[in-house]
Amino acid sequence: MSDKDDIETVSFKEFEDQDNSQSIESNEEVNLDVILDVPVVISMEIGRTQISIRNLLQLNQGSVVELERFVGEGLDVLVNGMLIAHGEVVVINDKFGIRLTDVISPSERVKRLA
Repeated sequence: MSDKDDIETVSFKEFEDQDNSQSIESNEEVNLDVILDVPVVISMEIGRTQISIRNLLQLNQGSVVELERFVGEGLDVLVNGMLIAHGEVVVINDKFGIRLTDVISPSERVKRLA
């Protein structure tokens, strides 16, 4: 008897049934308390550009890198690399901040994953 004969065949239907039985009922309340203290990285992106390694190596103090974003365009707000909002720069007590001008809906964020 080979190892192949020992492998049990499982249909996709069995996985679907298992997933459905483990899904949360629509009337149950989801408890988010378990994830509220999980740290995430939030970053603001002014813009991007592509340059050659040759030009990258020529950068020095005072060099200007032109970005693909236009003046007045909102900044991107990213959480763990995923776009969640757009905003504008503000100054609060000598520190930079961002005022959110447009928040991406959860359904739109899910669509962008695909």
